[in-house]
Amino acid sequence: MTTEQPQTLQTQPTEPAVHDTWVVIPLFNEAEVIGDVIRDLRQTFPQVVCVDDGSSDDSARLAREAGARVVQHPVNLGQGAALQTGFDYALSDPAMKWVVTFDADGQHQVADALAMVERLRAGDAEVVFGSRFLDERTEAGLAKKLVLRAAVGYTNMTTHTRLTDAHNGLRAMSRSVVEKVEITQNRMAHASELVAQIGASGATYVEQPVHILYTDYSRSKGQSLWNSINILAELILR
Repeated sequence: MTTEQPQTLQTQPTEPAVHDTWVVIPLFNEAEVIGDVIRDLRQTFPQVVCVDDGSSDDSARLAREAGARVVQHPVNLGQGAALQTGFDYALSDPAMKWVVTFDADGQHQVADALAMVERLRAGDAEVVFGSRFLDERTEAGLAKKLVLRAAVGYTNMTTHTRLTDAHNGLRAMSRSVVEKVEITQNRMAHASELVAQIGASGATYVEQPVHILYTDYSRSKGQSLWNSINILAELILR
């Protein structure tokens, strides 16, 4: 695994920059969009680390050129492993107070991430989970909603938490919470494992309405109904 040492990056943001926050992006074969995703993010969050999880395209190079710090797994280990590597990287910066997890495919909104960090900073909770089901902005099909809600029900039952959207990749967490997280589920089940660890830690949490923008590109990268079914199946098998 190759890595670069964290440091505060200088930028000229269009909004006030959040210098005590690291954005962690699991990255796998997203060369088509990752440069734009990072450039958009760094206008508000200058400190971005991409964990390139064994990509076979130019994702790592394009992420680095867009201003992100890049850690590379030599082989594909899965999103859970990529998140844990990103958490470890962010924790190596003593000035880090907050971590945001953000998808590489362009479906998350920077404004939502900023609102979530502001809630952490205001002391609303130690964790803010993004939820696509708290307002009407996200356009997901009925079948997909039903499957994801079934996964939420199963997660709530087995983790002793109460969420409306347990498998949303947009989250914001305090340093103290990140220090306690140790993800061992590398694939789909990592999201429920993360929720379970947060629930077991006693950390306070809230949900934030977020807009998940489904595009033809993001659907082609695993946002299909079948992917949602796979999440539910993996949870039950686990």
